[in-house]
Amino acid sequence: MLFSPGGADVSIIPVMQGDSFPKLDESQLPDALPILALRNAVIFPGSVYPVTIGREKSIRLIQDAEQANMFIGAVPQNDLSVEDPLLGDLFEYGCVTKIVKTLEMPDGSITAILQGFKRFALDELIQTEPYLVGRVQYLEDIPADDDSREVKVIAESIKEKAAAIIRMGNFASKEAIGALKAIEGTEFLVNFVATTMEVDNFADKVELLGVGDIMGRAMMLLSVLNKQVELLKIKQEINQKVKTEIDQQQREYYLNNQLRTIQEELGMDEEEEFVQLREKAERKLWPPQIQEIFNKEMVKLERYNPSSPEYSIQYNYIQFMLDLPWEEVSQDNLDLKHARKVLDEDHFGLDNVKDRIIEYLAVLKLKGNMKSPILCLYGPPGVGKTSLGKSVARALGRKYMRISLGGVHDESEIRGHRKTYVGALPGRILNAINRAGTSNPVIVLDEVDKLSRDIKGDPSSALLEVLDPEQNTTFHDNYLDIDYDLSNVLFITTANSTATIQPALRDRMEMINVSGYLAEEKMEIAKKYLVPKQIAEHGLDRKALKIEKAALETIIDEYTHESGVRSLEKQIAKLARVTAKKVAMDEPVPGAIKKDMLKEYLGLPVAAHDRQKGNEGTGVVTGLAWTEMGGEILFIESSVSEGKGVLSMTGNLGDVMKESATIGWQWIKAHPEVAGLSHEEFMKRDIHVHVPEGATPKDGPSAGITMVSSMVSALRGKQVRSGIAMTGEMTLRGKVLPVGGIKEKILAAKRAGVHTIYICEDNRKDIEDIKDIYVKGLTFAYVRTIQDVLDGIFR
Repeated sequence: MLFSPGGADVSIIPVMQGDSFPKLDESQLPDALPILALRNAVIFPGSVYPVTIGREKSIRLIQDAEQANMFIGAVPQNDLSVEDPLLGDLFEYGCVTKIVKTLEMPDGSITAILQGFKRFALDELIQTEPYLVGRVQYLEDIPADDDSREVKVIAESIKEKAAAIIRMGNFASKEAIGALKAIEGTEFLVNFVATTMEVDNFADKVELLGVGDIMGRAMMLLSVLNKQVELLKIKQEINQKVKTEIDQQQREYYLNNQLRTIQEELGMDEEEEFVQLREKAERKLWPPQIQEIFNKEMVKLERYNPSSPEYSIQYNYIQFMLDLPWEEVSQDNLDLKHARKVLDEDHFGLDNVKDRIIEYLAVLKLKGNMKSPILCLYGPPGVGKTSLGKSVARALGRKYMRISLGGVHDESEIRGHRKTYVGALPGRILNAINRAGTSNPVIVLDEVDKLSRDIKGDPSSALLEVLDPEQNTTFHDNYLDIDYDLSNVLFITTANSTATIQPALRDRMEMINVSGYLAEEKMEIAKKYLVPKQIAEHGLDRKALKIEKAALETIIDEYTHESGVRSLEKQIAKLARVTAKKVAMDEPVPGAIKKDMLKEYLGLPVAAHDRQKGNEGTGVVTGLAWTEMGGEILFIESSVSEGKGVLSMTGNLGDVMKESATIGWQWIKAHPEVAGLSHEEFMKRDIHVHVPEGATPKDGPSAGITMVSSMVSALRGKQVRSGIAMTGEMTLRGKVLPVGGIKEKILAAKRAGVHTIYICEDNRKDIEDIKDIYVKGLTFAYVRTIQDVLDGIFR
């Protein structure tokens, strides 16, 4: 536009100089010029411009040029964001200028009034400090015949178009139009208008500067002015159309309506989008009834105003419908041997889970289709439950998705929100399927036992439909509001404890216990999986990190106390980090890490709190407990003092455990002979029962027989034989009842060095169901009453 701002850094205000301007001969000019990079401006010969200079290099150039009365090459910059431009950031053409006057501004910048003389082409930069200096090639202009009728017509047309732009732009006075019409001389007119107009494509101005034929430059300028006039007319039409629609209620839609009008002028209306959506639907694999629903929803979309909020809600909904895979499924790999090989490669043991997956594949191979099972893997942390899902997906050749349910307390996380709500989203289940791109992925629902509930609903109840093979063929997500078939999805859930899973939900899943590992199994896992993994993750060579068997055994035995292998992996990772540091610092690395080096690498061993102390001292008995972290041993301590037959308990015990102690004490009170006392003698003694590690809450009935044994030991003054542990609930009549978590308790006993376990006769079947490798080295004493226990435990 005419008289619009621009400039090297801030602004350029053109000044009219007349219809004649000085000419320079090439002999008067140097071969190289200091280069001033201009932003949003092009200087043409014959113009005088005040240019505001802000960059340090530009200020230094102006100061030196004014002092030495030097010529300056003003070159437009093609990338305005570059603060320190080089040759690639500048256009090819520029103009020779000279400083008429400089003014210092209050903000520290300089305004230099430049006069343009001659065009040039920038060949190369020969200097970049303290400012740019470039070798140039001067360009001659081919003058136009001002007396020619054609030239006069073009000149008048340029004046008319420029005047029209001034009027439509509303930024210059009528006097400016008069001054423009008074300009004589085609060359000055073309150069003046070319420098003072604002165009959408800045490169058009630079292209004008590159044209040496004044007649050709005038024709090109006229074409650019015509485009600018048409653009202004379109803007005026848009403003006129929108102006009539604006009132107090519609003010917020102003920008949307203006955008819509622009799209209409450019032929970019919504019809093209609608056609694309329908074409995508035609290629979609989905049931006919879904196609019908899609058509109805498209009709709704076409009725909405694109500027209304309902339009974007409906558009997002239709887009989600089209993105869902529906009947698109990946091809299963039904090679059973391959599947077993993949599962064995990734995980050691876990035979129950692997067998169940192979059985599923076998039926799928024979029948051709089958509802996917809903498996729930429960067990202590670090045994590979979550990672097993990824291995199953790899074995089947399916996509793998994981959804963490820990802490989820809103039903909408599972079922989604109704699409009418602002910010509505589909639930996590359909979102996972959408990301997978197939209708039969393997989806791991992690930590299903840690779901919570509040006033927003119960997500575990929402999962009832998802995890029921009889119902999930018609899963209803609130956002989609259409039944979706989940029967092809292989759901695998994981949990540490089944006690907190809703009973109805637990009933729908196939429960598979993933128990902890023996020390021997941990050794194999470390050698086959953990050590190679940490070598790769730390960028080490296989020869750089070798761990001797004895060292690994010590790490397992003294540096970790867990059912899984997560802590073991952390310790191996620490060895890898220390080794990586030695390699990086060119320090000597041992050929293999030995047992006696572990203190240097890992520090002191962890306190062995679960080591059996040999039941040292009277009143001390070892019990076996189950926790979410796996099996543990605990010590029951009892002491006797003179008193009135009072029982006291400490150790942060839960109600159930306190009841077990009370039952045991009442049984001894009814049978004082087991303690070698008469009733009168018993009533003169107080008993205190304590379970160490008082900061840890403890509860459950399985310590019943352990507590009775501890109290009897204290009352008799006799020690229990070393290497003995026990677990079992006791009734008031002295009968021993079966308990759960047997395998985890056995693993805890083996870690603690126990060799004999007293357990209920009814738990014999649980022992027989456990593999021999887990019970090797253990002796089981099956009992029916507490008297059976007391008859065999004392020295």
